[in-house]
Amino acid sequence: MPVPTMAATTARSFFWEVFPPLRTCRVYCSPAYQDGHLFVVGGCGQAGLPLDTVEMLDVHSQKWTVLPPLPTPRAGAAAVAVGKQVLVMGGMDSRQSPLASVEVFNTDEGKWEKVAALAQPSMGISAIERDGFVYALGGMGADTSPQALVRVYDPATTHWQLLPSMPTPCYGASAFLQGNKIFLLGGRQGKLPVTAFEAFDLETRSWTRYPSVPSRRAFAACAVADGCFFSLGGLQQPGPHNFYSRPHFVNTVEMFDPEQGNQSFPLGSVEGFSIPRKKWELLPPMPTGRCSCSSYQAPSLLFVIGGVAQGPSGAVEALCLREGA
Repeated sequence: MPVPTMAATTARSFFWEVFPPLRTCRVYCSPAYQDGHLFVVGGCGQAGLPLDTVEMLDVHSQKWTVLPPLPTPRAGAAAVAVGKQVLVMGGMDSRQSPLASVEVFNTDEGKWEKVAALAQPSMGISAIERDGFVYALGGMGADTSPQALVRVYDPATTHWQLLPSMPTPCYGASAFLQGNKIFLLGGRQGKLPVTAFEAFDLETRSWTRYPSVPSRRAFAACAVADGCFFSLGGLQQPGPHNFYSRPHFVNTVEMFDPEQGNQSFPLGSVEGFSIPRKKWELLPPMPTGRCSCSSYQAPSLLFVIGGVAQGPSGAVEALCLREGA
């Protein structure tokens, strides 16, 4: 692992790794991770248009490599590493229209190829890899309507197969793989936040609905740890329960424990929650302040990539867990 900067090391077991910046600053890029390599695909650049640039970071050597460009420039796509391939699907083109095209980068050959397209154009797809198959859930179509589509891609046949639809159509949901289930949490339907919490069983190919997130918040961050699901922060919008209020950011944090049910915890200027102690603790601040970042969770690493800070950012940093601390 690279040596952490002195400013990033603090008490407890977390610290920040600061990596060399992206050569092309971007926001709404699509990250994927494979065998110690972070792929950063597409996104929007300084001109506000989708990019075709692809960069790969060797996490151990801290060196970036510029890879062959995407055949189709895109932003807000879904990217998943499967085997020796990186699959990139959907997203938005330069006309701000959803894409149906799907492209695969073969890491051994260093080449892109087009494969079977999605049945419908989609952006904001949630994607998960399991046992060599890629599952693509939801999205927003060309008519801006949320989709309930569930599709699975088989790299061996390069074909897509439709699976039972999501109970709640949405796009931009957070997807988590736990055992044989894909859990979907949050997302949006147009400007409206989604509170649905649902799971797709990969063995029975059936859906289960869990209790909805208690608070209706747009742009909430979602996470899972030790089998517990979290919905954090976001933008509270006027609704039937607070018709006269204005949109405002909130510090609400809600946790769903499958064994105990929903619980809420306050959030102030803190960044880490200890599940055993059920309390928040201060973690090291991000070295580079910015918003609208892309993120990817790898073993013992949480990458924060690009984003916006007086324009698109090239910053790449990772919150790391120090083993044995």
